[in-house]
Amino acid sequence: MMKIKYDLNLMKFMSFFESLTKARLKDCFIDKNSLLVFVVEENQIAKAIGKKGINVRNIKEKLNRKIKIVEFNPHLETFVANIIRPLIGKEIKVDDNVVTITGPDTKTKGLLIGRNGQNLRNYEGIVKRYFDINEIKVI
Repeated sequence: MMKIKYDLNLMKFMSFFESLTKARLKDCFIDKNSLLVFVVEENQIAKAIGKKGINVRNIKEKLNRKIKIVEFNPHLETFVANIIRPLIGKEIKVDDNVVTITGPDTKTKGLLIGRNGQNLRNYEGIVKRYFDINEIKVI
């Protein structure tokens, strides 16, 4: 697990997010694809997204950037499933600190991995913030 530090900008994003959505936020960061990621506490995802995704649209519009909202879960497999959403892994297993995602089809596997593995490395970085893992594989 990494030590998490916030700069002033991220703190502004967090405060804005919480006041707009009324959802409890666990974390906020900018991922490797410069996506602004909000990690909400368990059972806060519906509140965070809002009716028909209204909060997501408002946040994107006001901050003028792409965002992703992820629900935290203390179970590694469930958290990984939450991160890769809307993509669905047929199976997510953890063995010796290696997370293996079984893709349902070739297209999904390709989207999970991304060009030159960039999506996979990105997911890895996010998961490593909370869990002690070595890597994520897609099979």
